[in-house]
Amino acid sequence: MALLKLNQIKAVRFDTKPEIFQVYTERQLDKIDALMLLTEAQRFEMKVVAHVLPFRVNRYVIDNLIDWSNIPDDPIFRLVFPQKEMLSKDDFEQMAVVLRSTSDRSLILSKANEIRKKLNPHPAGQQTLNVPYEGDEPIGGVQHKYRETVLFFPSQGQVCHSFCSFCFRWAQFIGDKNLRFSCKEADKLRDYLARHKNVSDLLITGGDPMVMKTDHLAVYLESLIKPELDHIQTIRIGTKSLSFWPQRYVNDDDSDDLLELLKKIIKAGKHVAIMAHFNHWREMVTPVAREAIRRLRATGVVIRTQSPLLNHINNNPDVWADMWQEQIRQGLVPYYMFVERDTGARRYFEVPLVRAWEVYRQAVRQVSGLARTVRGPSMSTGPGKVEIQGVSKIQGEKVFVLRFIQGRNPDWVQRPFFAQFDPEATWFEHLKPAFGEKKFFYQDEYEAMCKKKIALRV
Repeated sequence: MALLKLNQIKAVRFDTKPEIFQVYTERQLDKIDALMLLTEAQRFEMKVVAHVLPFRVNRYVIDNLIDWSNIPDDPIFRLVFPQKEMLSKDDFEQMAVVLRSTSDRSLILSKANEIRKKLNPHPAGQQTLNVPYEGDEPIGGVQHKYRETVLFFPSQGQVCHSFCSFCFRWAQFIGDKNLRFSCKEADKLRDYLARHKNVSDLLITGGDPMVMKTDHLAVYLESLIKPELDHIQTIRIGTKSLSFWPQRYVNDDDSDDLLELLKKIIKAGKHVAIMAHFNHWREMVTPVAREAIRRLRATGVVIRTQSPLLNHINNNPDVWADMWQEQIRQGLVPYYMFVERDTGARRYFEVPLVRAWEVYRQAVRQVSGLARTVRGPSMSTGPGKVEIQGVSKIQGEKVFVLRFIQGRNPDWVQRPFFAQFDPEATWFEHLKPAFGEKKFFYQDEYEAMCKKKIALRV
């Protein structure tokens, strides 16, 4: 199928013929016919990386989103298929040696796990600071980092229709239960929320909750419309399904049931927000994606969009401007531009923070006010979400101007602070306080939280 260009999408009608969901993992790499365009050496490189970082792609992505005449430079190809540079040179060579010398799965897994431990599998205190407790017992599948918002990881939603090669939750998908957040007990979630009246937002995340059958999702969502949870105003669902399997909302067996479920939750008084992950405008312009967006919006949900800035994929202000403009055209709300997190394949995707700010600034000035709802570049760090507001010169010193969009202590939010300008810095921890200060204003309090391993306790 020929790929559509941005200016061609209005002329194409949606084909209602259902598609079969067919998925490939690292064990089926050799069965993807399109990869025969690559050399044997390139295919082996993919296998090496796919044995360390999770790989999963489906036929819809292969046939509809990738420009196979532009390999390996195509952005969606790099979004889903492993690249050699996603591992360090030493780690790649060590994994390659193992794969060349043995087919013993235990030996291969042992080397893979050795490498994975070096890739910061759970950044920003996800396991040490975000997990709430009931007495002395952690509540599985729940994270509560910010006062108003709880994250929930339903066990049936801890996979995706395809995996993004940059995924900051890659550790969810490698089969290690010690690194996986999940819970299948709706009662535990409901009880926790009922005890925390200051929580207004629930984010159902993964993985991707939209891989779940509608009857499974209904168990969680319908439990939220009980009177004791009236304080839960907003239900957010984080998903990449509009990109990787828009058929979920159009012609899957239970698509209509899913849309009716969302209508029911909205009719009960909840605001439902689909937190859609779009990394490139091409993901939004297939006929089935446009139809999925249309059908979803007709239920009354609001679709908000977010993506990290990714080298090799969207490190270009024009790509972002086109994507935001297309989102506005289809009735979506641009929400976040993130900085690539310090985990997994970050070495391949990260850009200097000053470049991230320049891309954001150059992109946002190309769009109207409706698209300027997008916030960023934002770093999801241990203490909170830190936004780069710009680069300035104050008292003769060049500095980054920063602020917390969200913080472990709500009092930190919207307080401007300054870091020394560093053209090489790619993450928050690389920055140092400006003006001769030894610490940032929040640092003593945050370090005390870390020392005590403070989590919310009931």
